[in-house]
Amino acid sequence: MLHLDRLLIRQGDFTLRADATACAGERIAVIGPSGGGKSTLLMAIAGFLAPAEGRILWQGRDLGPLGPGERPVSLLFQDQNLFPHLTLRENLGLGISPALRLAAGDRARIAEALERVGLMGLGEAKPGRLSGGQQGRAALARALLRARPILLLDEPFAALGPALKAEMLALVSEIAAETGATVLMVTHDPEDARRFAHRTILVADGRAEAPQPTAALFADPPPALRAYLGP
Repeated sequence: MLHLDRLLIRQGDFTLRADATACAGERIAVIGPSGGGKSTLLMAIAGFLAPAEGRILWQGRDLGPLGPGERPVSLLFQDQNLFPHLTLRENLGLGISPALRLAAGDRARIAEALERVGLMGLGEAKPGRLSGGQQGRAALARALLRARPILLLDEPFAALGPALKAEMLALVSEIAAETGATVLMVTHDPEDARRFAHRTILVADGRAEAPQPTAALFADPPPALRAYLGP
């Protein structure tokens, strides 16, 4: 269980409060106006921002003392964070060993991950040769290799067209179901939230609200969400 316990994040004049719980294996969307703090919330969970108050707990353990690399978290950004000078196989290898010291078993895992996301045979390709959808699959494969129980998605598929984005969200759902990962996905698209998540966190007016059932939230949106969605 991931628990944001009376969390306060402060960046200059901006503050964000959160008190929420996500169950192990749950898929949750995070939605709200631009600049509301959605990415800030994910960065705090991942360990790149230190809370001013409160705690971030995973399975009852306080993650506060742990750096980003020590946390049970994988974070996918919109730009996929693939290194252009490395091959796809090497980019994925960073998910196992930052120094790329890979044993035969590690290389076999990389090959399996590439096959799992539909990139078999592209291990020696550089990211510049890949389409946007293929780069998204590669970043997802690297997260799969990290095998962390919390997966944070900061709009990694926002630049994709509707059909390809739906395909990627379905793939994330499949992998999350297989691995039991808890997934928090930032999105600006209500349809993504409806398609992907049973519950949704609204981030607006300096608060990350407790997760609500997605269908009910959009059927009767609170004022802040109604203002964001428009008529």
